[in-house]
Formats: sequence, C-alpha cells, structure tokens
Amino acid sequence: MYIEKTDDMHGLFPEPPVLTGRNLCLKPLTLSDMEDLRRLTQEKAVYRYLPTFLFEKKYPAEEVIPRLYEEGLQDSLILGVFAEDRFRGLAEVYSYRAPIYKASIGYRLLQEEWGKGFASEAVDLMIHELLDRRGIEIITASTMVENHASARVLEKNGFIMVNHAVDEDWGFPEPTPADKWIR
Repeated sequence: MYIEKTDDMHGLFPEPPVLTGRNLCLKPLTLSDMEDLRRLTQEKAVYRYLPTFLFEKKYPAEEVIPRLYEEGLQDSLILGVFAEDRFRGLAEVYSYRAPIYKASIGYRLLQEEWGKGFASEAVDLMIHELLDRRGIEIITASTMVENHASARVLEKNGFIMVNHAVDEDWGFPEPTPADKWIR
C-alpha cells in the first residue's frame, strides 16, 4: 500500500475510518454525539492523567465536532468509541511521522466504562488498523507514571516500556513524568 509521505494526518487517513471489533466500533463523531462528548470532557477523573492540550479540550463541545475532521486532522485522528451504539469515549492516533512509518495512540473513556475491557479492545483495533492497513511499523504511547491502569492496557497489547519517568510538557505548570511505550 502506498502512503503519501506527509506528516499531516490526512496522508495517513484521507477519510476517517470505521473500525469494528468484537464489542466496539471506533467511528467518526457526528453532531448527535455532542452531549456525550461534553459529558466526557467534564469528567475530571478521566482527564486527571492526560495532557491539558487535547483537541476536545481546546474548544467548547459544540465547536469540537465541526472542527474535528478538518482542523483536527492536521495533528490527530479522533474517533468515538461505541459499544451497542452507545458512546463510551475517544480513541486517538497522533504524532504520525511519515518518513519512519511511526504513529502514537491514546484513548479516554467515560469513568463508568472503566474496567470493562473497552480500553484494551480500542487499543487493539487501532494497532491492527495501523499495522495491517496503514503500513505503520512503529506505534508509541505515553502514560503518566501514576496511570497504572493504562500501563496495564498497553502491556496487554504488546507494548514495552522503553523510558520511565521522562519529564515532558503536558501543559501543566511543571514538567510531567511520563512513561514511554513502543510496540
């Protein structure tokens, strides 16, 4: 498969895909998902271990979805995580580097959906899309050191920690110690 050599996410995903698994569907958000997105972005527990500059936090909820697949695709692809046609959270592919066939992944789920296997399945769906259909060879992820649940999800999906407690800028007043993962 030929992939255009550009770091813009449009080069990797000319159209946002729909990824279907055993229990989940990762698909583009629509305006009908706005209230669910608003509920997610207001859950402090969800964003406790995440960077402050995520796309869905840059704008009011009513502006996020209209901007998501134009402006947002410059840096990342964000898909809704759905099970039984209900919104459960977001899955993201970001930091695409065309020359080295590398991309990073992340996710965030409504707190009520934690511990149900949705995170592991969402990560698995993203891995298979990137490796099998998009020609990506290196997939990375980052977690705050304190985020043990996400570390377990990555380990279950074959990621290996390559750096521990590396200070990064996650938008907080002080550098954030983060673990770096690779698959």
